[in-house]
Parts: sequence; structure tokens; C-alpha cells
Amino acid sequence: MDFGLTEEQKMVQDMARNFAEKEIAPYVEEDEENHYYRREILTKMGELGLLGWSIPEEYGGNGMGWMEAVTALYEIAKVHTAWRLSISGNCWGPAMTINEWGTEEQKQKYIPDLVSGKAVGSFAMTEANSGSDVGSMKTFAADKGDHWLLNGSKMWISGGHASDLGLVYAVTTEGGGPKGLSCFIIDYNNTPGITRIPITKKVGMWTAPTSEIVFENAMVPKENLLGPVNKGFQICMWMLNNTRMGCATGAAALSAACLEGSVNYANERTQFGQQIGKFQMIQQQIAEMKLEDDAAKYLVYRAAWLKENKLPSQQATSMAKLFGCNAAVHAANMAMKIYGSYGYSTEYPCGRWLRDAKQFETLEGTSNIHMGIVAGIELGYQPNR
Repeated sequence: MDFGLTEEQKMVQDMARNFAEKEIAPYVEEDEENHYYRREILTKMGELGLLGWSIPEEYGGNGMGWMEAVTALYEIAKVHTAWRLSISGNCWGPAMTINEWGTEEQKQKYIPDLVSGKAVGSFAMTEANSGSDVGSMKTFAADKGDHWLLNGSKMWISGGHASDLGLVYAVTTEGGGPKGLSCFIIDYNNTPGITRIPITKKVGMWTAPTSEIVFENAMVPKENLLGPVNKGFQICMWMLNNTRMGCATGAAALSAACLEGSVNYANERTQFGQQIGKFQMIQQQIAEMKLEDDAAKYLVYRAAWLKENKLPSQQATSMAKLFGCNAAVHAANMAMKIYGSYGYSTEYPCGRWLRDAKQFETLEGTSNIHMGIVAGIELGYQPNR
């Protein structure tokens, strides 16, 4: 595996970096303070093709794959990790899943708006009592002949109340567990019976909308079933193996942001007549951060390379996500120490880094779940998809 960037990939990297510095960086602190989701950034991402990775050009895709995608996302998430959710919420979630499992009519109807940024996308699995155990969800879709009737609620849905369309996973065969779930495409703007409640009391990710979604006799057209009935669990696991790349890449990028900020601060701050970077304890912290940061980044590239070459990637994706979240949390902790009292001040980004890092340990599979996936595949208890 050669992870040296091609000239085209370097152009993608520069474009994403310039976009993040110009369109995201100036508003980070203001939007954090106001817990504000700047919708126009998603539109601009779509206009630049930053939402069209691994999507056929006939549906608006950008003609590029996983390696270019993680390279671009890394630059965006390094500036503000909350914006990595847009690529998962629009591209690697709904758009890619519809492209894999959808009918031609569904592909033409929904994918272009997702990859252009015209629509905000989302996917809803988690419920108040159903997180890691996806098969235990209670939201139910009843077959009413000419439509499905959806009842239940979803919790902690990224993009939720801002979403225009998304995927919702629900029970279609009562008592069937994982074999009784199906996936539906939901048009949130034109489906009565849906209430979306913003979740504002969060430790971090303040600029990313998160919601509870309640379905009360929501009528879903028959043609909005994605894939076969009762294949929802299979579709969901396939999707998660893609969207978890967003978590892995975002975590690695956050680790890099912490390292870069800590190096700059260690070279600027002086104590006892010298830069604090000259003290061995600070050097040890920087060295630990550098080792973990590089490892996290290369695990992301390895998983992306496997996906690009259509090779089994589930274990590699879980490894990248698991190690990346550990690296991000450790780097954020180290940054807080290196910055000293200023790290505890909102003048500096250390608090945001630490708040945002912690969510990687639970989002899209807890660290325990990913530990189990990595070990289970290694022990031969489950296949490496």
C-alpha cells in the first residue's frame, strides 16, 4: 500500500484545506458560543463536490473515491470536527446506501440533492433504549397495503431537526429481532406525523444539530422502502461500515489539531527562561501525541485503501475508528495540560477539542463494540466484510 498522494489527490487536499480555512475557520468560535448550525456551509461543500465521494457521476457524484474522500475530510475536520458529520450524513450514509440498495427511481430522486448539498441528510437507528443493540429497536412500520405507517421514536440523531431527507430503520416483523428490521427513505418536509425535538444539552459538537425524532402514524409511501423487507439490519451494518470512516477520519484529524496546537504553544510559551517545549516532560507528551497521531492517520488510509480496492474492510474500519478515538481523547487531554491554565480558558480551543473528542467513544458503535468487532474477526468468530 502506497499512501503517497497523487497530484490529483494533492489538489483535492489543497482545495479542502482552503475551503476549511476560508469558509469554516472564521466562524468556529462564534458558532460554538451560539450553538449555531451554519446551513450554507453544507451547500458550499456540495457545490465543490465535497459530498459526492464514491457516488456515480450520473447521480451527481464527483468521480473520486475513498482515498480522496478521507484526504479531504481530514482537512475539514482538522479545522472543526463537527463538519465531518455532513459527509457521513449526506454521502456515506443515505446517498451511498441508496446507491447500493435502491431502485433506479430512488437513486435519481434522492441522491442528486444529497450530494449537491441541496438537501441535508441523516440516518436514524438509535433509540432511548436501543443503542449498540440495533436489533432491539422498537420503532414499528406497519404494512397498510398502499403505505407504511410508522410509529416510535429515535434519539441522538445527527442532523435530525435540520434534515430534509434521511434513512430510518424500523421493525417490520414483530419479534424478529435483527431479521425483522427494514429501512425506509423519509422525506421529512412532506411527511405529516413527524416531530423533531432539538437536543441542546450536549457536552460537545455544539454546532452540529442533534435531535429526538418522534413518529406518530407517519405515512410512508410504499416506494420508499429501501431494499427488501426485513433486510434492514444487513443494510444498516453495510452503511455503518462506511459512515464509521467519517468517525475514524474525524478523530484522526482532531488528534492532529491538538498536536499542531500543542507544538505551536510549546514553542511560544516560556517558563524558567526558556520555551516550555525544551522541557523533557513536555517533549514526552508531544512524542506520545505524534506517535498516536501518525498511527491513527495511517489506519484511516489503510481502511480507505481496502474500501477503494473492494477488499474486506470491516476490521480495518473498526481499528481506525477505535484507535482514532483513543488518540483524539489522549491528544485533547495532553493539549489541556500543555496549555496549562490557558487550556482551561475559552480563549483557546482546548476545551472544544476535549468536548468533541469524547463523542468518538460512543458515536456509531462504542469503543467496546469496536473492540469486540476487531477481536471477533481476528478470532474467526465472524467474517471480515
